[in-house]
Amino acid sequence: MLDKIKSDNLNAFILFGIILLIIEITFFNGGVIFSFIISFGCIYIGRKKLPRTFGKILFWFGWISLALTIVGMMTVKFLILAVLIYFLIQFFQSKKNPQYIKPEINEAQKSSAQEPILKRQPLFCNNIFGQQKTPEYVYEWNDVNIQSGIGDTIIDLSYTVLPKGESVIFIRNVIGNVQVFVPYEIEVKIHHSVLYGATTIFENHDAKTLNQTLHYQTEQYDYAEHKLKIVTTVGVGDLEVKRA
Repeated sequence: MLDKIKSDNLNAFILFGIILLIIEITFFNGGVIFSFIISFGCIYIGRKKLPRTFGKILFWFGWISLALTIVGMMTVKFLILAVLIYFLIQFFQSKKNPQYIKPEINEAQKSSAQEPILKRQPLFCNNIFGQQKTPEYVYEWNDVNIQSGIGDTIIDLSYTVLPKGESVIFIRNVIGNVQVFVPYEIEVKIHHSVLYGATTIFENHDAKTLNQTLHYQTEQYDYAEHKLKIVTTVGVGDLEVKRA
């Protein structure tokens, strides 16, 4: 019950913060969007230019600018104050109603039959910073479903065997490039959503994709025994899908 209350409070707190953020951007501080775009742009370009001096300056300027923009938002100040008040209330409540820990003695019971379930190791994990890529040796395929902050993601399917049916790659990335190398015998469907970046799908190349959602599909995808569905959502970065 306590965990449920805490979960409900957290969900309400997040929803309230989102509403406050929308109100601030819409009515009081519309320029914050432009500041975020400039900051993320400096971080992305600076990271590409590292380790040169210009890249370092641009990279850290972007982070400092982003931090100052976030700290200067009224929504953030209000949420920090709300968190402090919440913890103070919880502290005083814990003083009035201390929690007592009692030992529990569980009698042996017959275990009911449980459905067997296997836990498999994912290829990737959620990552805030840094590049992720598949190994350069034979590996077992698992569907990919990840979200990343800043960094590139490289998936090479030439070192694995896709199972029969539809395999899925689902990537959400704030800043960074996504590269997928697909064997020639695999049919592919692609759903790509991007704010800004270049897009290369086999022989189709668009050097400047701005706030678009793209759909591609090979001719025999619906009838193929082995096929791959790629779904990507990228803030700033390039998507490249090539045959390997």
